[in-house]
Amino acid sequence: MSKIPLTVIGAEALRQELHQLKTVERPSVINAISEARAQGDLSENAEYDAAKERQSFVEGRIVEVEFKLGSAQVIDPKTLSADGRCVFASTVVLEDTKTGDVITYQIVGDDEANIRERKISISSPIARALIGKYSGDIAEVQTPGGVREYEVIEVQYF
Repeated sequence: MSKIPLTVIGAEALRQELHQLKTVERPSVINAISEARAQGDLSENAEYDAAKERQSFVEGRIVEVEFKLGSAQVIDPKTLSADGRCVFASTVVLEDTKTGDVITYQIVGDDEANIRERKISISSPIARALIGKYSGDIAEVQTPGGVREYEVIEVQYF
């Protein structure tokens, strides 16, 4: 079984989601099913069908989150000793060599990726191009508009 890389924050978010699913969502769905059953004929009961569908989703998500947590390799960026190299969980300051725009990204797991928070997936083209690079290196990223070059300005671990 392969390990799923997660940051400490990402693992905690999954634990919180699992707790929410088990303590709030699951009981709520069970209650909704009970109420729908009390209405009588189940063959034409839309509330019952909706509650059963929701139950299926919640139970499936519980299994998925438990699997991810069970196979997670939690990485704390504060404890990394990568000697200035871009690695999983590091935060990278980049400069677009063409425009001069500066942007900062943290390289995270697939489930944690959120471009609004400047968190990019380890499997994204830009993260794959950055892995192993040092400050001063140029990363070439294949984009739909062609190849873009970014200079690594700084690599941080926090």
